[in-house]
Amino acid sequence: MRRLRAVIFDLDDTLVDQRSAAHAAVIPWAVEQGVVGDAGGLAARWDAVADHHYPRYQLRQISFQGQRRARVREFLGRDLSDAEADVAFEGYLARYEAGWATFPEVGETLARVRACGLRVGILTNGDATQQRRKLDRVGLSPSVEAMVASSELPVGKPDARAFHAAAHRLDVVQGEALMVGDSVDTDVRGALAAGMHAVLVDRSGQHAGVDVPRIRSLADLDLAACEQ
Repeated sequence: MRRLRAVIFDLDDTLVDQRSAAHAAVIPWAVEQGVVGDAGGLAARWDAVADHHYPRYQLRQISFQGQRRARVREFLGRDLSDAEADVAFEGYLARYEAGWATFPEVGETLARVRACGLRVGILTNGDATQQRRKLDRVGLSPSVEAMVASSELPVGKPDARAFHAAAHRLDVVQGEALMVGDSVDTDVRGALAAGMHAVLVDRSGQHAGVDVPRIRSLADLDLAACEQ
C-alpha cells in the first residue's frame, strides 16, 4: 500500500448539507408558486424530480440550465418557456443558496487532514461555477487545494477518468489518494475501481449492509495511513 498523500472529498451531502438546503428552499418556494402539499411531500417530490433530471445533465443529455428548467416544469406541472422557467427557478435558487452550510464536523476534519500533511481536493459531479461559489460561501475555499467538477471533464463520477483527473490535479497517483463521499456507487465503488482508497460517509446508517468501508461522520475519518 502506498503512503497516503491526498484526501479527495465529494462536495454535496459530504461536506455541504445540500439536501437540507434544498428542502428548506423548496417548501416556501412551492407555496409561493401555488403548489399544494405538506412539507414532507413537497420535499420528497422535489428530490424525485431532481433525481430524474440531474443525471441527464451528468450524462450530457441536457445542459446544466436545461436540467433546471426541466425540474421546474415537472415540479410545477406547467408548460413554461425557457425564460419563464428561469425566472421561476431563481425564486428557489436564492433560498437554496442562502441555506448552504457545512456539516458541523467539516472544519475540524479538514484541519486534521491538512495537519497530517495531506493534500485536500474535491471531486464533484456539479457545475464548476456553482460549486466554486458554494465553496466560497461556506468558507471552504482556503482549505481546498484543488476542485475538479464534472462540467469541466468529458465524464463525471463514477467513470475512472474523473478520479484520475482529480488525482492528477493534486499531483498524486490513484493509490496515494483516499476518496470520501456519500454515494456507494458514484463515490466509493467508482473510486475503488479507479485504483483509489475510498470510504463511504453514511450519516443515516442506511447502508449498513453494504460491503464497502463506511463511517457515520467525517469525525470518524481514520488518517492513520498518512503516518505509515
